[in-house]
Amino acid sequence: MSSFGVLKRSFSTSSVRQVIKNVTVIGGGLMGSGIAQVAAQGGNNVTLVEVNSELLKKAEASITNNLGRVAKKLYKDDPNGAKKFVDETQSRLKGSTNPSDAVKDSDLVVEAIVENMSVKHKLFKALDEAAPPKTLFASNTSSLSIGEIAAVVNRKDKFGGLHFFNPVPVMKLLEIVRIPEQSEETYQAFVAWGKAIRKTCVTCKDTPGFIVNRLLVPYIAEAIRMMERGDASPRDIDIAMKLGAGYPMGPIELADYVGHDTTASIIQGWHEKFPDNPLFNPCESTKRLVQEKKLGVKTGEGYYKYNNLRYWLENKSKDVLNKNEWTKQYKLWKRRLKINQSKLLPL
Repeated sequence: MSSFGVLKRSFSTSSVRQVIKNVTVIGGGLMGSGIAQVAAQGGNNVTLVEVNSELLKKAEASITNNLGRVAKKLYKDDPNGAKKFVDETQSRLKGSTNPSDAVKDSDLVVEAIVENMSVKHKLFKALDEAAPPKTLFASNTSSLSIGEIAAVVNRKDKFGGLHFFNPVPVMKLLEIVRIPEQSEETYQAFVAWGKAIRKTCVTCKDTPGFIVNRLLVPYIAEAIRMMERGDASPRDIDIAMKLGAGYPMGPIELADYVGHDTTASIIQGWHEKFPDNPLFNPCESTKRLVQEKKLGVKTGEGYYKYNNLRYWLENKSKDVLNKNEWTKQYKLWKRRLKINQSKLLPL
């Protein structure tokens, strides 16, 4: 069922590898496949779990493609070395469609499924019964409470948040989220594993959004509210923050890049839980854009209008272009994006 090979890796006797060597990642989407990839690159035996074989194959193809990119950067003039890197990493990966079976020998389970509390509860209740007592549990949630997710398991001392950032193979940060019940041994194991997969770890209590999103999402929302009030145009808000604060991207641009469906979902969840906090008030214009399916860069339009080449290339063009021409056009789009980021057209 899986194109990944049988696990073959033999491990050293270092303390880090003894703590976490077998990792199960639940969810093969953008985040889950990225987590599985970096874990395998770091030397872990990894089982990636999806709900069906079709989605599993899609996740495997994504990892294979991304590994090829990494190999080209690491082994520019060494094709044999690049091939060896890809082959060895893939030999540490396997796929499964059965979560309970996939955690039988896991040292760590990382959940990266839909941001829905009841769905996560159902999953972790089943995993808590299936996994051995040694297994550590972690959620990659970006907006839900780690403590609430952990409420359904008996091993709260072995539970925490491991929040990665997209794209996982590129972004160096890992937020480690602690709940009061978490043991020091669990925390140290999370830190050691984060370092082993070459991430820079920061620690945070179980506060909404943790560190990055707690600061970033209200910043984006306040910029949108400023625009909604007519205090300043999207272009001027973005230029002000880039030139005045040294940010690489303005908040309105960033909102378009992240996707308005994502930010709207996060803010709505926080608003429902903390209705008296004005920082968590939903933005009406963002709601409107989501309803109109103008989600930002990925759909070609958000608060700004974009050249639709990316959307067309990624969703439509493969049916009408041969592989070489498609690759040529996609590379051309990427170069144009770098050149034109400061020339976006406001609505």
